[in-house]
Amino acid sequence: MSPVILFILGVVFVAIGIAVSIALHEVGHLVPAKLFKVRVTKYMIGFGPTLWSRRKGETEYGVKAIPLGGYVSMIGMYPPNKDDGSVRPSSTGMFQTLATEARSMAHEEVGPEDGNRVFYRLPVWKKIIVMLGGPAMNLLIGVVLTAVLLMGFGVATATTTISDVSKCQVAAGETVDPDSPDCRLTPAAAAGLLPNDVVTAFDGKAVTGWDQLTEWIRASAGREVSITVQRDGAPVTTTVTPVLSARPVVGVDGRQAKDDAGTLLYQDVGFLGIGAKTELVAQPASSVLPMAGENIRQVAGVVFNLPARVVGVAKAAFSEEERDPNGPISVVGVGRVAGEVAAMEEVPLQSRLGALVGLLAGLNFALAVFNLIPLLPLDGGHVAGALYEGARRRVAKLFGKPDPGAFDIAKLLPVTYVVAALLMGMSALLIYADIVKPVNLFG
Repeated sequence: MSPVILFILGVVFVAIGIAVSIALHEVGHLVPAKLFKVRVTKYMIGFGPTLWSRRKGETEYGVKAIPLGGYVSMIGMYPPNKDDGSVRPSSTGMFQTLATEARSMAHEEVGPEDGNRVFYRLPVWKKIIVMLGGPAMNLLIGVVLTAVLLMGFGVATATTTISDVSKCQVAAGETVDPDSPDCRLTPAAAAGLLPNDVVTAFDGKAVTGWDQLTEWIRASAGREVSITVQRDGAPVTTTVTPVLSARPVVGVDGRQAKDDAGTLLYQDVGFLGIGAKTELVAQPASSVLPMAGENIRQVAGVVFNLPARVVGVAKAAFSEEERDPNGPISVVGVGRVAGEVAAMEEVPLQSRLGALVGLLAGLNFALAVFNLIPLLPLDGGHVAGALYEGARRRVAKLFGKPDPGAFDIAKLLPVTYVVAALLMGMSALLIYADIVKPVNLFG
């Protein structure tokens, strides 16, 4: 299959995965709302003109033209005017008008029979459950996909089988023709080690893993040691003398680390000149939650520093600076990454599928964390409003004052519109950056 077709299939795979994730996010809101008897009028995937819809019971289910999100429409999201119970504007001020218009929309379908089925009359804990249902669904999807990745596809793990043997000793940033007189043989090449040799012992000690072997090699610079390999079913023992060489310092993300000035870091360690074959190894169920937790931690770090990260993206997009590979990307960037992964014909199909599943898991964790930001129109903003309502009622009860009633979150709509405008601007910037200066994840 051609790389172009594979690229398109990767993009389609992730696009469908994102659509399903969004649909299930809204199901996370829909189910508890219906359980708590709130009348849900619409369940829509996307925004803009409706492409298809069907009414089932009191709810209209449909798909809209712009596939950038979704929503569940519940009646009575905002309480009516406190003074007279009406939904008519009581002021010509812009912010007040925004709030009253929102109340009007929230009550336009409320009938006499719906008095106890409006969202604003739910107890605080039920409001929180309804609004947290979406992020909770994304967290669940992320955990399930992580389990599929780790337990089903497995994790690429270095084995003790040699994949390649470097012929020449090469300093960082240099290239040497293997057939030229300038080629100094690596200790591995000089000792006659070959690809597909399985290392079984080093310096008289049994080798049980590649990381263990690497540590021993790095600590043995300048010292002659024995090495035993299994070759064609028979043991072969020889001696090697690892040379002291500047090797890259690898960070926790698997990429070469840099100092504060952005300079690549190296360290002088023992070097042999061999690489390890990798194979997918299924992980136990106990590894799923720690991996999910690490993914959530990384996403939360990006979200916590989002303003600075977006500024960095803007600088890179309009200058010669490189993009931060750990920074935010848009759906365009995600699609490009998915396509590149799918088109890597030199990588086994199972590994490519696993990478795409892992990408979808990370996206769901990102959706969950991002939606928990305590700002409207995000789910976290509604949760913050419910928590404020609960605190206000507790304080009133503590001091013997009348119940202040439901908090009118419609008063925060001006902030909502500002946040929404910023989110749209950020999305446009990330899309532009992903087109003109895409993140380079594969070197």
